[in-house]
Amino acid sequence: MINSIEFFDYANFIKEVLIDKGISNFWAELLNLIITLSIIGLIAFFLDRVLRRFIIKGFDVFSVKTSTTFDDFLVQSKFSRYFAHIIPLIFLKAFVPPVLKDFTFLFTSFDDVINIYTIILIVKIVRSFLRSTQRYLRTKERYKDKPLESYVQVAMIFLWGLAIIFIIYQLTGRDILSFATLGAASAVILLIFKDTILGFVASIQVSVNDIVRIGDWIAYTKFGADGTVTDINLASVRVRNWDNTFTTIPTYSLISDSFQNWRGMEESGGRRIKRAVLIKQSSIKFLNPEEIKDLKKIHLVAQYLENKYKEITDYNNEINADKSVLINGRNLTNFGVFRKYLDAYLEQNNAVSKELFSMVRQLAPTSKGIPLEIYCFSTNKQWANYEEVMADIFDHVIAAIPYFDLEVFEEPTGKDIKSLVSQSQS
Repeated sequence: MINSIEFFDYANFIKEVLIDKGISNFWAELLNLIITLSIIGLIAFFLDRVLRRFIIKGFDVFSVKTSTTFDDFLVQSKFSRYFAHIIPLIFLKAFVPPVLKDFTFLFTSFDDVINIYTIILIVKIVRSFLRSTQRYLRTKERYKDKPLESYVQVAMIFLWGLAIIFIIYQLTGRDILSFATLGAASAVILLIFKDTILGFVASIQVSVNDIVRIGDWIAYTKFGADGTVTDINLASVRVRNWDNTFTTIPTYSLISDSFQNWRGMEESGGRRIKRAVLIKQSSIKFLNPEEIKDLKKIHLVAQYLENKYKEITDYNNEINADKSVLINGRNLTNFGVFRKYLDAYLEQNNAVSKELFSMVRQLAPTSKGIPLEIYCFSTNKQWANYEEVMADIFDHVIAAIPYFDLEVFEEPTGKDIKSLVSQSQS
């Protein structure tokens, strides 16, 4: 195999031939240089094309035959393509300098260019490897919800930072890490990369404190985000909203502002239902014995009414309450019995979690009636199913209200007012 020194001797043969043809020494050297560099360039180009195709093809075949998927991701990130550039680079590094040794400026320029290209190629190879590692780890259950892209971006920032330092040193020959230069560079970096630095700090805090994971459902009113986190990187968090739009949130906002993460609900035994119906206050009343007898036909409160009515009757007899006036002594109300009915209804409803807290409560009266709130948890946490469970519960609640001589408050519509006016005129 021919080495670089032997190649240089062969290259000078062109110069000698040109001089023998009567061409001056200057033009002979110049033409010899152009022809020799062209030959080296063509050989390097040929090596790059052939070896790149050979290495890529071989790597593709190897990745198909292996059981691991990591090499498949190396192929996707063009690792073999970048790796194939190494041999042509070594060839140029070995054969060009001897040709340029008598041309100081060209020798120095070539050395700078080839070294800078080597630095950039190393960065691309490492970047390809890191991206392949990120995609491979994403296939593992343990790392699916981790902000791996943030870690890769942090590593690439440091890598490009080192690359820039070496490139500047190659071009200027001056140490960029000197105190004065470092201070000026730090000020520029802080100014230009303010958001990146904030994102870097935020990414670490988000990961360490487990604030947000990929796949979490978050609601961030400030940015109009309400959906699933699909990506977390150094600068932003990407959220796919329920209407299939995407919202991008600065990563540092997750530690500086307040937002809602529904992960706790998804990991719990149920999804909370918390909704109230407004009961018209004028429809609430004491129950007389005949009305209690009628309500005993409702199975879910029959036993409760039996026991409670006996308890109240015994108490009223004990204090000799005058029941000719219903308000005297203790009494059952239709509103109270209805609450007990809803307690029993939730208890026997299979869609309501029995392990989590459940309650039917009366809230403070308002100008629109008395809110009767149902607080419980649906065992099915899927959004569509959850909404169906909640709708079924309140369909039943609203339909059951008239059986207890209660009324739901509704603001009068134009039709109601028109009907009232017509009645008053007649």
